Amino acid sequence: MKINLTLIIGIILLFCLETNAQVVGGRHVYEFLDAPSSARITALGGNLITVQDDDIALAYANPAALNEQMHQQLSFNYNFHLADIHNGYVGYGHHIEKWKTTIHGGVQYINYGEFEETNALGDIIGTFEAAEYAFTIGAGRKLYDKMTLGANFKFVSSNLESYSSIGLAADASAMYRDTASRFTATLVFRNIGGQFTNYRQDNREPIPFDIQFGVSKKLKHLPFRLSIIAHNLQRWNILYDDPNLEQTTIFTGDNISTENQFGDWVDNLFRHVIFNGEFLLGKKENLRLRVGYNHLRRQELTVAGLRSTAGFSFGFGIKIKTFRLDYGSGSYHLAGGTSHLTISTPLSFFSSRKKVKGF
Repeated sequence: MKINLTLIIGIILLFCLETNAQVVGGRHVYEFLDAPSSARITALGGNLITVQDDDIALAYANPAALNEQMHQQLSFNYNFHLADIHNGYVGYGHHIEKWKTTIHGGVQYINYGEFEETNALGDIIGTFEAAEYAFTIGAGRKLYDKMTLGANFKFVSSNLESYSSIGLAADASAMYRDTASRFTATLVFRNIGGQFTNYRQDNREPIPFDIQFGVSKKLKHLPFRLSIIAHNLQRWNILYDDPNLEQTTIFTGDNISTENQFGDWVDNLFRHVIFNGEFLLGKKENLRLRVGYNHLRRQELTVAGLRSTAGFSFGFGIKIKTFRLDYGSGSYHLAGGTSHLTISTPLSFFSSRKKVKGF
């Protein structure tokens, strides 16, 4: 076990080499690939790679989460996004006992709506639409008693007005899960790949590649699971060079550096980390209360001088018979946040109803 953890930490450190300060968002195409696939994930700070249960939506970001509990599970997700943007995910899982493998398929989509098309003078000459889709298929298999490996392949289609692009992305992950100690550790390489066709000729752009590592611990005497997830491990410095942090002298106009090297180091460290917790209530854990904190989101979207809940998220999940309903709310900015709904149920529910009504 010590050797495995040392190897994992070593791999992570090898990828933490890029040190230039830069904004994380807005540097890639297909940014929608990082959108939360379910209300549960939204409620937990936008990331959940440290849990393995019957929630098929977890496999979109972490294929190593696939397991036999996800057999014939269906998940329908809709995110009430900012500015009337429509975002959602539909997923299905199936366990193949002969191969000791669980597979899944799904579609992640985002529709930006209808826009007015204008000429150089500002005259409206028509309308256009913009939307993106990721068609996902993946598989996960338990390699050893406590180790599961998984992989996803995502075919991406993007259409923005008259510009279009096609790409391919892949995810690879490994999950170590010790049920006796209630401990889980996960390593994920997300969005490995690139564009096949570009929006403009000879202008190939990167997709949002991300290395993530997370651990979770379910407490012994309290129905609570704590997760700590590190992301963007492929580069260390993700601070934003904010010009508002610079001051000038009254007489000369020279810039005065207000940088605090230790404070910046701590701030940058926590921008890599998402904290979340989930209360698992009831004998069968049918009621779940969730809360999350994303420091990167808070630092990049908080308005200076004004208080807000940017970066915080919360939600709940409730299971009634074979149906599970989840709600998640993520606070992004003073201007608003997102509300995410998920309905999941096994496919057998529909087949059983068909038998009852088929007379």
